[in-house]
Amino acid sequence: MKKYLFLFIASLFLTSAAFAADSQIWDAMRIQNILEYGQDESLKLGPLFTMLQANYFAQAFLAVLVGVPAVFLLHYLVIGPKVFSHDGKKVYTFSIFNRIVHQIAAISFMVLVPTGFIMIFGANFGGGDFVRMMKDLHGLATISFAIVVIPMFLMWIKDMFLHLDDIKWLMIVGGYLSKTKRPVPAGKFNAGQKTWYWLATLGGMIMILTGASMYFLDFNIAMINSLTGLSQIDLLRVAAILHAVVGLAVVALFFVHIYMSVFVIKGAIHSIITGYKEEEEVKYLHSSWYKKLKKDGKL
Repeated sequence: MKKYLFLFIASLFLTSAAFAADSQIWDAMRIQNILEYGQDESLKLGPLFTMLQANYFAQAFLAVLVGVPAVFLLHYLVIGPKVFSHDGKKVYTFSIFNRIVHQIAAISFMVLVPTGFIMIFGANFGGGDFVRMMKDLHGLATISFAIVVIPMFLMWIKDMFLHLDDIKWLMIVGGYLSKTKRPVPAGKFNAGQKTWYWLATLGGMIMILTGASMYFLDFNIAMINSLTGLSQIDLLRVAAILHAVVGLAVVALFFVHIYMSVFVIKGAIHSIITGYKEEEEVKYLHSSWYKKLKKDGKL
């Protein structure tokens, strides 16, 4: 597995270098190339893009930034966290490969999210060098996330498909609206974790592609123009709109993921560091998986 990961990383950098070497994105031709894009609009997305950018995207991100944590604060004050014993057996849950991949993705997100917000509200931060530095950090974190997103997608996909337990879990919101500890129907991953997995991986891939389109600006690839029928300027506008819409969903669920793993389930974050979950936590929050482990004699 390590050999394949190394080959993937090496091919990613070689491909990036090959594209960069064949492009004039870094020299004086860049401005001239960009000026030409506005001469040929395939979908006439200018008014739509301007309207969304001016009137909706910033406000929507502000609503997520303020509203989601406010809901969590209310939940924490009214319902409170789930506390499980740390004195019982430990359940081995995540391999060393799982943990390394997840930790790289987590660090990437911890850079991507705040730098993304700073870029959105750049004028409020005075613009200039500081915002440009945040843009560069955003780009670097995108590279680290791009390296692990496919391994992360592949290593957990077999556990992430919809199951009858997921419907039951959704009907009771995972038991998180109750102070009482009761067994919750869920496998190794519950419906909330599965939702985050699909959004973080597939949505993350969309964010990488659309972000790269905007970052390089005149990375004019004829094959993409031919397949989509989009002119370069409209391709950039579509990328910007998709990046914002998917980004809203990703950021909202990222906040949920952090809240659940750090605040709601006490000590849960340690499982992705040590690889072990507490037995009582598994017994109540992943009861179907717990029963299977007992049946198979693994507990």
